[in-house]
Amino acid sequence: MSHVIVRTGKRVPADVLRGLAEAGASTVHEADGRRGAVSPGLKPIQGGTRIAGSAVTVSCHPGDNLMIHAAVEQVRPGDIVVITTTSPSTDGMLGDLLATSLRAHGAIGVVLDAGVRDVAELRAMSFPVWSRAISTQGTVKASPGSVNVPIVVGGQLINPGDAIVADDDGVVVVPHERAATVLAAARARTANEDTKRARLAAGELGLDMYHLRPLLEELGVVYRDEP
Repeated sequence: MSHVIVRTGKRVPADVLRGLAEAGASTVHEADGRRGAVSPGLKPIQGGTRIAGSAVTVSCHPGDNLMIHAAVEQVRPGDIVVITTTSPSTDGMLGDLLATSLRAHGAIGVVLDAGVRDVAELRAMSFPVWSRAISTQGTVKASPGSVNVPIVVGGQLINPGDAIVADDDGVVVVPHERAATVLAAARARTANEDTKRARLAAGELGLDMYHLRPLLEELGVVYRDEP
């Protein structure tokens, strides 16, 4: 098996990423036809963070973070580093020192299908991470892997340069070529939801707004009045 570090300038335009971040992971997921949701097993170590960036992908040997160090050189401002291992691992692949290096080169966050450590320090430096586990177990730097190749994380295929949207709800991937189209759909969905929110706040029932009464009847649901 060959191991490669691919140098690529493939990125989603910054204005599209800003729009996707504003929309948030759940809205983007719905706007893209309910596609792209990474397994909820990857959870944020922090709260209240919402980001979107282009993926720098990393494939590592379990318990070995050598290729994350190699990936730092490929990071550009606004990127999100997405890391997997070649077999399941919960070892702490990332800590505050490596995060400091990533941030210095422009990374705005990490999605890690393995473990993270130094969580208190990462929170203190406001460096967002979505990870499979939190673990004290450290790693070595000994085994080859690859950077900027297609990887699978949380059941989703992620290619270098794809858009990653991550917040408290989880992580969503949007293929590079669909990012602008999905943003337009997300903005339309947000506007529609704003209208619905106003109607619900005014007291209108979802039963009526969504025309659900005929469905209840079709499903055999009946009303019964009791004294």
